[in-house]
Amino acid sequence: MSIASVSTVISNGLFLSFVAGIPLYAACKKVPVYETFVDGAKDGFTLAVKIIPYLVGMVVAIGMFRAAGGFTLLAHWFAPLLRLLGVPEPVLPLALIRPFSGSASNSLLVGLIHQYGPNSFIAHVGATMMGSTETTFYVVAIYFAAANIRRTRHAIPAGLIADFVGVVASVWICRLVFLHS
Repeated sequence: MSIASVSTVISNGLFLSFVAGIPLYAACKKVPVYETFVDGAKDGFTLAVKIIPYLVGMVVAIGMFRAAGGFTLLAHWFAPLLRLLGVPEPVLPLALIRPFSGSASNSLLVGLIHQYGPNSFIAHVGATMMGSTETTFYVVAIYFAAANIRRTRHAIPAGLIADFVGVVASVWICRLVFLHS
């Protein structure tokens, strides 16, 4: 049995245990599961309405940055470092856009999968990168706004460092799992 097969079985089992386990545990503790879920959904809707202005601002800022050539400039600056660390050039745009936009990074990943094939090393690295990194600027803009936090302090640098580590780890792990199995 390969590492990928074992990983799939374990991840599917963990996911199923959470999906079934949390409501079962709550029911055993006499928590009204459905009513609690509905109350949470109401609060979620209220929160969604509250953060719409921040979301629109973030989308506009990303569009302006892209239109002004910001991503091209970032790619030019970071390409030598990422190449030195072994990051394949086709996933470079994905690594750079991921901290800014989830939907744009999803679009880039789909493009990589179409161009290189779903079982290619590039597709595996891109998919692993998507799961190992975060939309740092989106998270800070939306969640900090929802919690009424005005000063981000070290959140953005820490998030970007974590994203960088996630990108490099994605490549190394995919090399280990997919090129040596």
